[in-house]
Amino acid sequence: MRDRPSRTAEAVCLFRAREQLRPEPARILTDPYAQVFLSPTGRLGLRAAAAAAPLADAADRLSSGLETVALARHALLDRWLLAALDEEPAATQVVILGAGYDTRAWRHAQALAGRPIFEVDHPATARRKARLVAEHGGDWPVTNRHVVEVDFEVEDFTEALLRAGFDPSLRTLWTCEGVTMYLRRAAVIRTLSAISAHSAAGSRLGLDWWFLLDDPDLRATMMRVSAGLLSLLGEHITFGLHPDDAPDFLGRRGFRVRERMDAGALQRHVVPDGRPVYPALWVCLAEVDPTLPDRWSP
Repeated sequence: MRDRPSRTAEAVCLFRAREQLRPEPARILTDPYAQVFLSPTGRLGLRAAAAAAPLADAADRLSSGLETVALARHALLDRWLLAALDEEPAATQVVILGAGYDTRAWRHAQALAGRPIFEVDHPATARRKARLVAEHGGDWPVTNRHVVEVDFEVEDFTEALLRAGFDPSLRTLWTCEGVTMYLRRAAVIRTLSAISAHSAAGSRLGLDWWFLLDDPDLRATMMRVSAGLLSLLGEHITFGLHPDDAPDFLGRRGFRVRERMDAGALQRHVVPDGRPVYPALWVCLAEVDPTLPDRWSP
């Protein structure tokens, strides 16, 4: 695993920062904290985006909606988080796996109302984020935030969570965003099984998946090639799951699928201005259901 902060984590943070350049009604989400976590190169990219704001829609088309899908999945997971905090019985703690430069602890501080939020990520990224929060977060909302450093490929994140104060008997809202596609299959299964085993019934998990487009046309070929290009950042696409296979795959790990959104649904329900959405990613919300039969071990 890498020994430096995640470049893809900063890339999606740059996407959120660039979204603030759009008029508020056209934004997929609002994140006033994102720019704090940009490197000098990222800040240069943000200034370039500000200068080229009239070309933003053309850039979305050229990128086949990769930036848009990163924003849309984040906004959808926000919705599911807020719903879990508001309903009865409500989630009483939140775990963000692969937190990167996630800012939900501050953006949704009022809705969280002091509930613990555990941010789990690789030490290199977590420590860079901690340094920047210490430098810039003095006036940000007060949170009950706990940082948990772990390498998903080789470590048991549940042990680190328990040491940080996580209570597996409480109803939990988990998010796992931009993680599964970078793990090996065994690590994905191990992660899902650990979440299920350490969650009260009714706990929920929101996560996104990459899958292989199987159309024999040029567009699908380019989507497959573009996924491989992430290797240039040192973060390889290694696992995918088709939406049709999700109920069985997740069911074997103790989850019942509650909701799924592919690119078309994200474009209709989450993207306010109809920007194109990258078609090889999809998002789902699953619920821990210990009554499910045929729960395979990893």
